[in-house]
Amino acid sequence: MVKKGHIAAFFLIIALLFGLVATSVMGIAREIKLGLDLQGGFEVLYEVHPAHEGDVIDDDVLKSTVTALNQRINVIGVSEPNVAIEGENRIRVQLAGVEDQQTARELLSTEAQLSFRDVNDNLMLDGADLKQGGASVTFSQANQPWVAVTLKDAAKFGEVTSDPAVLGSQLVIWLDYQESDSFMEEMLKPEHERKFISAPTVRSVLNTTNVVIEGTFTLEEAQFLADVLNAGSLPVQLEEVYSNSVGAALGEKAMERTIYAGFIGVALIFLYMIFYYRFMGVIAVLTLSFYVYLVLLIFNWMNAVLTLPGIAALILGVGMAVDANIITYERIKDELRSGKTTLSAFKSGSRRSLSTILDANITTILAASVLFYFGTMAVQGFAVMLIVSILTSFITAVYGSRLLLGLWVNSRILNNKPRLFGVKESEISEL
Repeated sequence: MVKKGHIAAFFLIIALLFGLVATSVMGIAREIKLGLDLQGGFEVLYEVHPAHEGDVIDDDVLKSTVTALNQRINVIGVSEPNVAIEGENRIRVQLAGVEDQQTARELLSTEAQLSFRDVNDNLMLDGADLKQGGASVTFSQANQPWVAVTLKDAAKFGEVTSDPAVLGSQLVIWLDYQESDSFMEEMLKPEHERKFISAPTVRSVLNTTNVVIEGTFTLEEAQFLADVLNAGSLPVQLEEVYSNSVGAALGEKAMERTIYAGFIGVALIFLYMIFYYRFMGVIAVLTLSFYVYLVLLIFNWMNAVLTLPGIAALILGVGMAVDANIITYERIKDELRSGKTTLSAFKSGSRRSLSTILDANITTILAASVLFYFGTMAVQGFAVMLIVSILTSFITAVYGSRLLLGLWVNSRILNNKPRLFGVKESEISEL
């Protein structure tokens, strides 16, 4: 006798899942953050060198550099940047959606070491004496853009401006002064080629915290200087060893092609499963569809960034989920060919396939973990998506598929219908 309650439960579950997916999938897709290879942007790999002779590059220095770079990225206004330490002395920066890439690169790489020196290049004040976030653009009476900075201690600036080497002479303002630099040598060059920012004459003692950096700035140059001073100086020197730029149109085209290829691949898998496994293939298609939705949902919960390697890992995860289904379905078909009833074949095949599926998934997770630990950011993104895909596929392909198929098997409507499982009557052994 057919148990119609099991069939009703099946359609109720499918209806609930379909309603959940239909009402939320578009919102989830829009919320997922895209990497620079999908929406355009650029990445730079920096090699970190000591700012001064004798300095050591350790974990604390690298972390401080990452913090300073993030502060500068905030100035640019990039959402969801990726700044990560690689190896012992490298930092990779990925900025998606950046249009003015050259300005962003300059803002990231400049050391922003502001210093005030006398004409003999002796240090009088440096960036540590500036108030954090105290730089801004101001204008002269002739509407010339200048940069105003705020010092921490007015008394200290008074001491500097009262120094005989400064009072009645010039206070030279440098950005990223090098030991080989010389004010006297720079003064012999044309004004537009000089390395120092400005050299105002100090005619009286100044007990103030407000200092204006005068110069022949454009508005953009003055704003850039203010921004880089507010972002803070870097504790190291950065050498660009690799860069990659992806235009927004190219990234969008790559995403369209990848998604199109993914749809074709998944559709071919669905057709194969239905053709070869018949009714069990239909169950597999249902669980695989929910698997894709579930992976995207988890990825969005993780606040992760989706890249081309991530999409590849998602498609690979579909293959892993299909593999789990195939192992289970082949075991069930073997049990049916041995002459067992549909219910016995289902229980025995499900039980016998579990260890094989576990072994395949565990070994793949181990490989993905190694990729994540030793890989670069792109490889790590692939590894994370692969691990999420495998864990999710185990839930949907093993438990989800068995739940749905079990409802039909336990309803007894599939009894004595081996063809619905892809098994011919001639293949069944007589007991």
